[in-house]
Amino acid sequence: MSARNRRLPRHRAWPLTTTDISESLGPCMTRVTDLAFLTGHDSGTLVLGVEWVAPNPRNYGRGVHPDMVGFRIDVHPVDATERAAIRAVLRAQALPELRAWITRATAAGETWRMADHQHYWRMADGRCTAAPGR
Repeated sequence: MSARNRRLPRHRAWPLTTTDISESLGPCMTRVTDLAFLTGHDSGTLVLGVEWVAPNPRNYGRGVHPDMVGFRIDVHPVDATERAAIRAVLRAQALPELRAWITRATAAGETWRMADHQHYWRMADGRCTAAPGR
């Protein structure tokens, strides 16, 4: 993404690109309904998140639009000076784990698929750790 269109302060950068994620996920990418590069406040150590959006009704009997059901991936900005190091770790560790998580979720039973689920990856001291969400 070009610097002009990136909507981030100069000292911030996204550690991954759309190409990084697409190449890593391969055919699983077809199940991703939203890929967002976040621009908001500092996420702390959080660098990558994935959420399964279930087809459960959220508003008194009305269902969720079918286009919303699926996986949503969020890429959080990091310090620009640490981008290259974080990118290498995410490509080596987090993206294969992301693909495995999506593969397992796709094969999960109906009970699992009827509830929302989240999973996150954090970077601290040069190490990437995965943490389940809700």
